[in-house]
Amino acid sequence: MAKAGRATPSRKKQHVELTLTRDVGFKAKATGLERLEFVNNALPEINLADVDPSVSFLGHTLSFPLMISCMTGGYADAMRINRGLAEVCEDLQIGMGVGSQRQALEDRQYHKTFSVVREAAPTIAVVGNIGASEVATLKVQDAQRLVELVRADAFAVHLNPLQELLQPEGNPNFRGVLAGIARLVTALPIPVIVKEIGAGISVEVARRLLDAGVRHIDVAGAGGTSWAGVEILRRKDGGIAPQFWDWGIPLTVALGDLSRLKQSGHPFMLIASGGITSGIDVAKCIALGADMTASARVLLMELHKGGRKGLRSLLQRWRDELRGVMFLTGASTVTQLQRSPLVQYHCA
Repeated sequence: MAKAGRATPSRKKQHVELTLTRDVGFKAKATGLERLEFVNNALPEINLADVDPSVSFLGHTLSFPLMISCMTGGYADAMRINRGLAEVCEDLQIGMGVGSQRQALEDRQYHKTFSVVREAAPTIAVVGNIGASEVATLKVQDAQRLVELVRADAFAVHLNPLQELLQPEGNPNFRGVLAGIARLVTALPIPVIVKEIGAGISVEVARRLLDAGVRHIDVAGAGGTSWAGVEILRRKDGGIAPQFWDWGIPLTVALGDLSRLKQSGHPFMLIASGGITSGIDVAKCIALGADMTASARVLLMELHKGGRKGLRSLLQRWRDELRGVMFLTGASTVTQLQRSPLVQYHCA
């Protein structure tokens, strides 16, 4: 355990540095959002001033349907990053997830890098986080400790078999993960969110999660950050790894499939992530059936480049873009935007 305690912070630091300094996006696969457009409503019959993009999420009112997705924690510089992200989330009243809290189970050295999120953002929706490979053997009392550490409103389990397969120190043992998730759903007093990290969740997997009691699913489809790519860059050998850089279900495919599952009589909160880079992307995901959206790397990069002021400005622009789409489609609420049609235009 001591060895793991030393290795985990180093790995977390490498992950953040690579996402900031290297091109770790998908190479030959996109989200699919770029092929979709809204139908312009030339008679929207609403006042822009009345357009309200706010939503309810985990008992909180968000100014628009976005959370900064789970990224980091558990090493020294994560304190600065998470504080900056959390302060902007608090200012704009959007949600935030912390990175994997596995390191917090190993020792207490970097607990503050996680708890700083709630300290800096006392009123927003905060989501805790643990990896699937830990869930099979995770004791409920340990999960509860992680929840309390960040005073979380929900607890995310991230499914990352591709990353564990390619990670030099990965643990590609997923036996018992579903049972572990079901155990957490029953035992924890807050919702469990199950998410991928960029390779997408299929309908078949979603059905199994729903049967286990999960009611919050983040599809985290392909097209944004390739975590296979991150681990490939960390490896010293070649092997099979490069062939998996673009592995995954594109965001729009996964989102469309799970939206149809939801509409067929399986109620759950559907969260879209995986390559969202604008307010128009947020709007398209909502129109495809998402209730919420999440984004990570592009926001971390903006914090790194422009500080909290730059990140705040970017997110305000996203919110304004979303409101613009709502006005131009005649949708005064996010619920109405979910009924707005998307088409594929083919123009010379």
